[in-house]
This record gives sequence, structure tokens and C-alpha cells, in this order.
Amino acid sequence: MQPDIAPRPAPPRPRLRWWPVLTAFVVGLIGYFGAWVWHETAGLTITGVDLAEYVKFLPAFRAGQLSILRESFYMPLAAGSLIAGLVASRRILPLWLRFVAGIGAIPLALAMLPPAWSPGVLATPEFRLQTIVIVACILSLLLILVTRLLPDGLVLLIIALLALAAAIWPASSFTPLLPSIEDLYDVIIEPGWGFWLSTGGFFLTSFLAVLGAIPRRPKR
Repeated sequence: MQPDIAPRPAPPRPRLRWWPVLTAFVVGLIGYFGAWVWHETAGLTITGVDLAEYVKFLPAFRAGQLSILRESFYMPLAAGSLIAGLVASRRILPLWLRFVAGIGAIPLALAMLPPAWSPGVLATPEFRLQTIVIVACILSLLLILVTRLLPDGLVLLIIALLALAAAIWPASSFTPLLPSIEDLYDVIIEPGWGFWLSTGGFFLTSFLAVLGAIPRRPKR
């Protein structure tokens, strides 16, 4: 009789670690485009993507009483575009998903354009920084030829850092704005559902990306 041979443990399935990260990432983006300041009057509801332009019209900001960088509210878009480009480079993921991520990186970058823009406007000092970031995000797609060679663990750690910045920087800039918005609306303002969904989604993305970057050994 031949001795019984114990079945070999199934190898880890590295693709599975990506799905929770991508789901949390999408949740964070949905929250960013949702209401950060909710008001029963639709015209007074402010989304995350609107804040970089909206803040310029607050009296306290115009008077220099708020020491925040308005471009910080574009961090979820910049991080989102870069993360999408990194996802597009992952050969372990389905081709359709990589294609969608690569294409999606472009409108995420272009969403940082000011409402009424022209080449001359983008060259002005006021919009120079976000113009540089937009161009950098789009050109970073060319790096897919390089990032596709990076190990998944390293790419996940880069995603974790980008997502962490997308969670912390806008939130830390938004909190000081609330008193000024309350004065303007003459009502107590609480952060809207978009703020919580965006901040929580990007924090979760960062956490899950770090978790996914930890090497896993098959159980014996």
C-alpha cells in the first residue's frame, strides 16, 4: 500500500486582497462628490469637489484669517487619479478593471480644473499649482510601463499613503471652515454625509491596503 500523502495547502490568492481595497476606494470617491455641507436648499449644499473654489469667497479666507491651502480639497482627486493609474498597472487584476481604472484616472485629474478655465487662466499664479498637479497625474499614466514591474505589496503601500493623505488633508482643512460657513448661513453646520463617507472610505482604503501588503504564507 502506498502511504497516504497529505494534500498540499492551496496557495494564497493574491487577487482577493485587492477587492476590499478597491471597494473602500470607490466609497471614498463617492463621498468626495457627495454633500460635505448639507442644506435643505440645494444651491447651498456644498460637495467636496466644490470646496476648493467655494472657500475663496468666504470673508474670513479673503481676509487672511484662515491659514489653509485651498488646493488641499483637491487631494482626493489627485490621490484618486494616481491610485487609479496604479490599479491599471496590476496584471493580476482583470483586464476590464485595469482598463476602467486607466481611463478613469483622466477625468479624476481633469475634475481639478476651475469652473471657467482657459490656458491663460491656468497659467496664472492662482491656478498654477493645481495645473501642475493635473498635468502630473495625467503624465503619470505613462509610468504604467514601470509600475507594472513593481511588486503588489509595494504598490499597495503607495496606495495606502495616497489614501491616507486623501483622508487627512481635506478633513483637517474642512474643520476650520465650519465656523465661517455657520456665520454665512446663520445656522449650525454639521459635516455632511459626504465628508464622513469620503474620510472614512479613504482611511479604510489605507488600512486595507497596508493589510493587503503584508505577505501571507499558506497554512500548513
